[in-house]
Amino acid sequence: MLGARVARSALRAQRSAFKPAIARRGYADVASDKIRLSLALPHQSIYKSQDVVQVNIPAESGEMGVLAGHVPSIEQLKPGLVEVIEESGGSKSFFLSGGFAVVQPGSQLSINAVEGFPLEDFSAEAVRNQISEAQKIANGSGSEQDIAEAKIELEVLESLQAALK
Repeated sequence: MLGARVARSALRAQRSAFKPAIARRGYADVASDKIRLSLALPHQSIYKSQDVVQVNIPAESGEMGVLAGHVPSIEQLKPGLVEVIEESGGSKSFFLSGGFAVVQPGSQLSINAVEGFPLEDFSAEAVRNQISEAQKIANGSGSEQDIAEAKIELEVLESLQAALK
């Protein structure tokens, strides 16, 4: 009985001596540093910078803006526009087919996608033409695989068309 009492006392002393420090972050904390951004595809890095003010991403849960000091998270991206706002005041836009964004401590953001291109590489007329072709296949009597692929293509092209407006 005495052994159990000593063990409990030692355990209580150990817990109080080793309480982990809890990092608290207020809702409206102001971060003075910039975001370190890496935007990569499997075959190349298309954007890398250490002086980014904000990055707007098309997360599956909704459009999201990432600032310095953002809470660490992992977000799945849907096809859409990634807007990078630079310290100089300029901005760059990239269209991604989907992917993942990982916000890490220290204001580090990594965006990984299978396909991505600068928005200025696209022509609104070419996108409209591809949409009409994909709609013909999606509404046609092709194979199930062709129809499913056309529907996926339509989703991506319609997101691209909305980004070009």
